[in-house]
Order: sequence, then C-alpha cells, then structure tokens
Amino acid sequence: MGRRLHLYYSGSVQGVGFRYTAERAATSLGINGWVRNLPDGRVEVMCEGREPDLKNFTEELKGVFKEYIRDVELRWSDASGEFDGFDIQF
Repeated sequence: MGRRLHLYYSGSVQGVGFRYTAERAATSLGINGWVRNLPDGRVEVMCEGREPDLKNFTEELKGVFKEYIRDVELRWSDASGEFDGFDIQF
C-alpha cells in the first residue's frame, strides 16, 4: 500500500492558481486526493500515492510557488485507499 500526505501551505497561496497546479501535478503523477482553500488563507492538500511520487509532487509545488509559500506543515501516514482521482474541493 502507498502513503498518505496531509499538507497545509501558508503564505500568499490563494488566488495564484495553486489548486489548479496541484490538480495537474497530482494527476500527472498518479496521485489521488484533493486540494482546497481554507478560510484562514491557507491551502490544504490530502493526497495518497507512492512515496517518491508524493515527494515529487511537493517539490513541483515548491518550485512553482516558491515566492508564495511561507510555510508547509506536513504529516505522513499510511494510505487508506479512499480516494479515486484528484479533485479540487470548493
């Protein structure tokens, strides 16, 4: 089974295409889960996949949004297999 990664991105991460970029990156890497904006200005991501793919996912987001991300909080756990695809939640 794969791994689960729960992330909270803070900084100027809303209104810059973060969710759409995350969706494209996750889909291209075969990662399942979701991304959403939070009322406090952060972006939350819950995703599952192979650990190397999840690491590539976070590196891709960091590379694209390095000037917008102030901090990343992340938690690793075992995947549950509950997700089918990757969605933007509104």
